[in-house]
Amino acid sequence: MNNAVTYGPDTTTDELLEGKDLSGRRVLVTGASAGLGAETARALAAHGAHVVMAVRDAAKGERAAGVVRAAAAPNAAIELRELDLASLASVRACADGLLADGAPLHVLIANAGVMACPQGTTADGFETQFGTNHLGHFVFVNRLVPLLLAGAPSRIVVLSSLGHRLSDVDLDDPGFERTPYDPWVAYGRAKTANALFAVALDKRLRDRGVRASAVHPGGIQTELSRHMTPETMQALIQRRTFKGPMKFKSVPAGAATSVWAAAIADADEIGGRYLEDCGVAERREDLDGPNGVLPHAIDPDRADALWARSEELVGERFPLN
Repeated sequence: MNNAVTYGPDTTTDELLEGKDLSGRRVLVTGASAGLGAETARALAAHGAHVVMAVRDAAKGERAAGVVRAAAAPNAAIELRELDLASLASVRACADGLLADGAPLHVLIANAGVMACPQGTTADGFETQFGTNHLGHFVFVNRLVPLLLAGAPSRIVVLSSLGHRLSDVDLDDPGFERTPYDPWVAYGRAKTANALFAVALDKRLRDRGVRASAVHPGGIQTELSRHMTPETMQALIQRRTFKGPMKFKSVPAGAATSVWAAAIADADEIGGRYLEDCGVAERREDLDGPNGVLPHAIDPDRADALWARSEELVGERFPLN
């Protein structure tokens, strides 16, 4: 990394990767059929990476893969895998297929997610946002650790959000069985869980050459907001955690921090950290301004407690220590 280069909120994926050759690097991106995932896949393939696009909708994924293939460098490869994070059967089947192939992974970007959706449950009965955004990735990433160890030094990038400010995780009532459902509280819980998952992964794997980070991509208008209604938008405005205008990024700028974490940043600098605007976020206690990470989203003890509760919920243990 050139220390003379300054990155920021408007830096794009192509600016980050200018002159970078990713040949020989195998990268898996979940939620790669649209938005940030599709742009992340495109940018990495354009610089020679072998990109595994994990998608819920195969037809939509194939259309996105066509765009990525058209932009890909001659030495790149594009692979499509079906993955529905709202179904642990699908998660395990996808992971098992990748494990059976045995090809090492150098980067896994846990990008897929849902936001502020109506109350519902996944195929396994988990609250939709916590079950999809966190538990689906929890099982998927952990099952693929052998491939990341085989590809070490390797990296895991878990997409979190400024939404972590809306709520800490609730380990006693993750399904809103005793708490009135609120779509933004549910989103906040899920995004805090994503950040804590990165903390726990890095703690367990760093001594074996695998580093994990959480990423806040910024405000971007993508398909993630497809469940938004005038009511939920008004509710978000009323509970905003900072004053002043919200600046939206382009999709290439929004995907840039994921790409920075995956291919540019120093692993020791970002391991176990929460990242934003192609840099390490400041830890802060207050809610002033749109930047920074609150302590509850990077608390190692909270991360361990979430890990244990997640194992209990999915009925599978991942003793990585």
